[in-house]
Amino acid sequence: MAAAVLSSCLALPTKLKNLSLNSSCSTASSSSSTCPTFGSLSFSSALSHNVFNKGCLSMSIVRRPIGHSIVCEAAPKKKADSAEKRARQAEKRRIYNKARKSEIRTRMKKVLEALDDLRKKPDAQAEEVLPIEKLIAEAYSVIDKAVKVGTMHRNTGARRKSRLARRKKAVEIHHGWYTPAPAGVTAN
Repeated sequence: MAAAVLSSCLALPTKLKNLSLNSSCSTASSSSSTCPTFGSLSFSSALSHNVFNKGCLSMSIVRRPIGHSIVCEAAPKKKADSAEKRARQAEKRRIYNKARKSEIRTRMKKVLEALDDLRKKPDAQAEEVLPIEKLIAEAYSVIDKAVKVGTMHRNTGARRKSRLARRKKAVEIHHGWYTPAPAGVTAN
């Protein structure tokens, strides 16, 4: 019970020269055996000024076979470490971004493989492009979401989408389903 009374954190002013603490105990019973009496504690001005103004003083009673003694500890005020929080946030974002980039690569790979297979087929029909266009639309959606949340730069997203569109157009030109307009003629 006396430990609870003496265990406290005191905010000390910065211009403190001497600290003097007297032990006092107010218990329900007035028996002196449960509440030991200590003399005053004093600290030098250098110790008080340099250590105690940056933190708090905590005191506790240590019971030993010979008698009682007081342990004083000075520690800086503990605040939430912003560097540790930033590290936790960065790790969470890294895992999230890694998953999103992996999904983009997977979807692009599926589209490119499907386009390569279609290009190699000698008797391919124009309707066979429709399932591939659906895959391309899904890949575009994932890329756009990654750009929107900041996982991927917008130019990188545009380049990846352009790569898919160019590959699709190359397959269509290869099979004769698409004929590009001459370079000098523009449609108005």
